[in-house]
Amino acid sequence: MPQVMEFKLPDLGEGLTEAEIVRWLVAVGDVVEVDQPVVEVETAKAMVEVPCPYGGVVTARFGEEGTELPVGSPLITVAVGAGSEPEPAAAAESSGSGNVLVGYGTDHSRPARRKRVARPAAMASAAVVAPVAAVAAPAAPAPAQASGPVPVISPLVRKLARDNGVDLRALRGSGPEGLILRADVEAALRAPAPAAQPAATPVAAPEGATRIPLKGLRGAVAEKLSRSRREIPEATCWVDADATELMAARAAMNAAAGPKISVLALLARICTAALARYPELNSTVDLAANEIVRLPSVHLGFAAQTERGLVVPVVRDAQSRSPESLSAEFGRLTELARTGKLAPADLTGGTFTLNNYGVFGVDGSTPIINHPEAAMLGVGRIVDKPWVHEGQLAVRKVVQLSLTFDHRVCDGGAAGGFLRYVADCVESPAVLLRSL
Repeated sequence: MPQVMEFKLPDLGEGLTEAEIVRWLVAVGDVVEVDQPVVEVETAKAMVEVPCPYGGVVTARFGEEGTELPVGSPLITVAVGAGSEPEPAAAAESSGSGNVLVGYGTDHSRPARRKRVARPAAMASAAVVAPVAAVAAPAAPAPAQASGPVPVISPLVRKLARDNGVDLRALRGSGPEGLILRADVEAALRAPAPAAQPAATPVAAPEGATRIPLKGLRGAVAEKLSRSRREIPEATCWVDADATELMAARAAMNAAAGPKISVLALLARICTAALARYPELNSTVDLAANEIVRLPSVHLGFAAQTERGLVVPVVRDAQSRSPESLSAEFGRLTELARTGKLAPADLTGGTFTLNNYGVFGVDGSTPIINHPEAAMLGVGRIVDKPWVHEGQLAVRKVVQLSLTFDHRVCDGGAAGGFLRYVADCVESPAVLLRSL
């Protein structure tokens, strides 16, 4: 008789504790192979195909499409044929099977999905008679909580909070990027119980209004932006710059042999040079320690609009990349964002954000800082405008640059100096060459 193995929603990492079932890739009765993707789920950060570590016949699925499941809940059960041992994830990894969540590994390519295979008669009959008792009961559903991911990774921390009735969503983590640590839960247990808050009253809506759940990516964005506005005393300064020489320099670069270089890559290179001069803007504020933490590397986020909403992929170690390397990395991450294949690791760890809202045809903006970063450079559209050049009125390519910054990490002098240096490099790329 085959052994029925239960496969649970794995820990997705990056502090994610739940995922929504978007699409089942297998049906009950299908034959699956080890590492075959069985379900596509959406977390607050990315779309992910989840591979099954067992090979056999699918005997049950848990959850309909659109259902949100906590990590550790059963996904499917698989009847593994008699005479063959189930191959767990660890064994599969050691044998080089690549048993990782698709989109979480080092290779972002997506192989063609396997077609469903009709189950052999012997296996089918065995699956039908497999005892239901062999399947563990589904885990108890998580208590009702607000939408958005909980920044906690350790299962011990989750268990400590659950056993003591601590709502993790009400805690502010003291770890990196707001990660909730054991000490945060223990501090909450020692704190006096807050006064009960009245239950929120649903907003009255007129007939015909549409309600859209604030969850998944939209919920994560809402939570992060709300936290930024609550915690960060932000200010914005801006300046118009003549980008004619920058555009001419880019045209000359692209006329030469080699890959094309984007305007965004040139602006990113200018940003990293400016951050080397004004490192206070490449920092974060540690509220628990009451300290400003200046960061050694520039992990540059850039805003990208997708069908799922706004995402901010991160270019690692941007300060050590050439314009050609930056352009290639922007292109790679943009394509992954467009196709929904960004891994959560591609969307976390940023230290400074470059926001090119000019692609939407607007000149300026006062964006909200991407918590826990300390600053964001905004770039408007580059358009022909009248401009005084060398004492004469001329038509030049003008762009508005804006810097939104956390006033806790620096004052206006540093912010203005940063922005003025960026504008000088845009107006005269030779200024950048002097600092390289």
